[in-house]
Amino acid sequence: MPAPARPLPALLAAPLALLPGGVHSRLLAAALNRVLATPLAEGELDFLAGRSLSIRVRDAGIAFRLGWRDGRLVAQPDGGRPDLSIEAALYDFLMLAGRREDPDTLVFQRRLVMQGDTELGLETKNFLDGLDVEALNLPAWCDKALQQAAPAYRRLFGPSPTRFTESRKPQWPTKGTTSR
Repeated sequence: MPAPARPLPALLAAPLALLPGGVHSRLLAAALNRVLATPLAEGELDFLAGRSLSIRVRDAGIAFRLGWRDGRLVAQPDGGRPDLSIEAALYDFLMLAGRREDPDTLVFQRRLVMQGDTELGLETKNFLDGLDVEALNLPAWCDKALQQAAPAYRRLFGPSPTRFTESRKPQWPTKGTTSR
């Protein structure tokens, strides 16, 4: 399993944060309604009825607020506490979207944080786990882009720096010596 990548550089995240949250949410809702048309029509997301969901991309400084109305995902206004909050770094969301990592692993590593209604969190996770991506009939270019997004991100920004590398391990004084 790959280690986390570096956070999205602030210079790239800043322009994303300039758009109001409602714009991000409307764009995501429109995209998901299109991509998830079949599961939506089959009622697989009915568990969202009357509930709100917040998805926060930690290092990009953006958050999406989604709800459910008339069988479709809709953007919800900011404010108030969502029923479920999901938070991760951009790289980790890319890993999930490209099916390179499962949600449980990221949750146990505390790279994906879910807070709020436990039942809604489990239903959301189970929906994502059971989603047949091939049945979504994504265009080939889209599927390829999802598969290559996380590796491309990692090549561009590199792995997350570890606290100490082999050459920079702390040198602790040995017994009988003093440090300066």
